[in-house]
Amino acid sequence: MSISNTSLLQRSLASVWHPCTQMKQHEMLPLVPIKRGEGVWLEDFDGKRYLDGVSSWWVNLFGHNHPHIKQAITAQLDQLEHVILAGFTHEPVVRLSEQLSILTGLGHSFYASDGASATEIALKMSFHYWRNRGPAGKTRFLSLQNGYHGETLGSLSVTDVALFKDTYAPLLRESVTLPSPDWRLAEAGESAEQYALRCAGFAEEYIAQHHDELAAVILEPLVQCATGMAMYHPAYLQQLRDICDRYQVHLVADEIAVGFGRTGTMFATEQAGIRPDFICLSKGITGGYLPLSVVQTTDEIYAAFYDDKVTRGFLHSHSYTGNALACSAALATLEIFAQHDVLNSNRSKTKYLNHQLAALADLPVAHLRNLGMIWAFDVAPSQPGFQQHFYQAALQRGLLLRPVGNTVYFMPPYVISEAEMDWMLEQTLHALKETI
Repeated sequence: MSISNTSLLQRSLASVWHPCTQMKQHEMLPLVPIKRGEGVWLEDFDGKRYLDGVSSWWVNLFGHNHPHIKQAITAQLDQLEHVILAGFTHEPVVRLSEQLSILTGLGHSFYASDGASATEIALKMSFHYWRNRGPAGKTRFLSLQNGYHGETLGSLSVTDVALFKDTYAPLLRESVTLPSPDWRLAEAGESAEQYALRCAGFAEEYIAQHHDELAAVILEPLVQCATGMAMYHPAYLQQLRDICDRYQVHLVADEIAVGFGRTGTMFATEQAGIRPDFICLSKGITGGYLPLSVVQTTDEIYAAFYDDKVTRGFLHSHSYTGNALACSAALATLEIFAQHDVLNSNRSKTKYLNHQLAALADLPVAHLRNLGMIWAFDVAPSQPGFQQHFYQAALQRGLLLRPVGNTVYFMPPYVISEAEMDWMLEQTLHALKETI
């Protein structure tokens, strides 16, 4: 059956409620129907191509239609698609758990399907640990100003993005936010490291006074993505790890967006030389092919649940926990990292694009920043409507970018070539000049 862009668009509007969207806006801003993908490119039903500059919401690491990941999923499909993980197990989930433990230095893995679910698991595990082991009363959580950890009720409670949170405030647990170490907030003459250490001082002051009621601190290591790619110095993580150790508070690293090489190291916490008590992983874990998330924790925390009493166990569950097909995609993704020296290759691409970004010098942009395979800059001064206007201008040129407010960012698949980076930057410059 022949399908056109127009017919699929109409059917989608009639039947699909799209995420993170005021659906009425699609009266003026058409959906983009996609037929296929190849490498960094998406293609619609009329043959128009779009460079996927945001890795399809930060999940696609090695490009669309990658043969190795496809082959792994196909091979697994001939063996086992899924089996209940309560009372059963299978090879892909065991192999993946073993490999993740080697990479993170943490123990057992608990699986779900998306990032917000991973956040929920980590928060519940931390609370339940203190309930099992004591001291009693450690039931509250700390997070960072401008942080984002998902949109289920528990994860939204530790998120600080008003657009997502305010409507549901009556449903949420009260939580406390610490000053963000985002270096853009530093005072004149204050370095990124100095500001990070000052923010760590604020954290220590609060934790010292309230540690008896605090279960955990949760944060996005090095980059707060959803609030404009806010970047900060690893000294903050080093200090916070020490503070949490001294006051018996768990440290939860939400690496859902920044894990698997996105910041230049396999995991962002590596740049601070620390190990969290919990790490939350998702997005790039399957290379963008299938939904999967995982929470890993220490052997000590796992042991607190190991008991004859059922109620002391962690009884959280999801129907598709440890899905065999998703685990096979994750294993293939890790194989690509191991076989192709991905992190070193990415460093070369980072250096190349950083040099090319000099082309932005004549435009009214501020805070040009980079960490690994994430680039961002802010359009200054702030312009009402910039986000939507720039998004449309870039789309018309065949470039998929989704600004966060007045922040434009690049987070492309790792397979992007230098020629494709040049094209991406050229179209960005055109879209900026049309929009500003």
